[in-house]
Amino acid sequence: MTIVKLRHVDRFADRHGKQRYYFRRGRGARIPLPGRPGTPEFMAAYQSALDSEPASAEGKMRGEPGTFDRLVQDYFASPEFLRLAPSSKATYQGVIERLIESEHIGHRLVREMTREHVRRIVSRRAATPGAANEALKKLRVLVHFAIDNGWLKDDATLRIKKFGTGEYHTWTDQEIALFEQHWPIGETARLAFALLLFTGQRRADVVRMAWTDVQDAAIRVTQQKTGAKLWIPIHKALASVLLACPRRGETILVTKFGRPFTYNGFGNFVADRVREAGLPKRCVTHGLRKAAARRLAEAGCSANEIAAITGHATLQEVGRYTKAAEQKRLATAAIERLSSHLLETRIPNPDAEFGKSSGKLPKNKGFFDEWRAKQDETVNTYVLAIAI
Repeated sequence: MTIVKLRHVDRFADRHGKQRYYFRRGRGARIPLPGRPGTPEFMAAYQSALDSEPASAEGKMRGEPGTFDRLVQDYFASPEFLRLAPSSKATYQGVIERLIESEHIGHRLVREMTREHVRRIVSRRAATPGAANEALKKLRVLVHFAIDNGWLKDDATLRIKKFGTGEYHTWTDQEIALFEQHWPIGETARLAFALLLFTGQRRADVVRMAWTDVQDAAIRVTQQKTGAKLWIPIHKALASVLLACPRRGETILVTKFGRPFTYNGFGNFVADRVREAGLPKRCVTHGLRKAAARRLAEAGCSANEIAAITGHATLQEVGRYTKAAEQKRLATAAIERLSSHLLETRIPNPDAEFGKSSGKLPKNKGFFDEWRAKQDETVNTYVLAIAI
């Protein structure tokens, strides 16, 4: 039996379970095809659609009124979408287009979507929680846009919960020391690492940093994602790394061929250098941004001071780092107070067999001081080993 694959033909199951077919060239309009492939009526409609000239991009209307195809077209032309950063536009468009195609809902009416439809769309991606959450997020964007423009009254995405995906690992001081020990100053890996750690910027912003951005002992950054313009003083540790690296191009970071890194290429480069340093896979570039915020918080910086470096649009995310640092400080103070309190406490001595001591724990009085001294010695040895 010979099987012939017809170009530009797709199919879907309607609400009654019946298979229906349509013709669609590229991202053009969908043309319904009657009957089943191979029947005279189907082949005649298919040939007619195939022979027709593709509609020009200018003035082309995608999909019928009220369908998801038309909703997507309107959203991509809306101020809400156009005001996004270029990288965000590409992400939104890619996810939304794949979602509409994979679910075969472009021809369906937006007003017929229910919470059960949304739940099924999200659940089908449960094996990859990140993809499931991304689909829910973009579908919610479309639904809210439809509500704002009078296409819908109820939010079908309401109370649909995201999957837990965990968080990016924040590099520890030990992991930072191990990377710096493996990659000395002068290596491109160390330069990339220092820019990420001491500026607290995202990967997309670090790869675009140019030597002309270095002025007045600071680096000027315009964040690609938010458009925020930052002036970041250069830390002395970063300055020593920059001075040791020759200028081989307009951007500070260049490949071995002297060309600027791409976004994905830079991510792969850092991942390879992390692996070669013997660090776990959890140590990724975004974790260095989190480590930068953590170290600023532990140094006593306020949320506003940290945001001035990282460029966070809200203080909610920054507050997590200051809260963690404050918790450590308060916990340390609490244990120190408890230790002092126990040393000063008089304990009654009702049993004669224990002797007639004053009850001030004469044998244990120096316990906490001795224990603390041993801990300090252990910690100092540990820190020295990391430094070496």
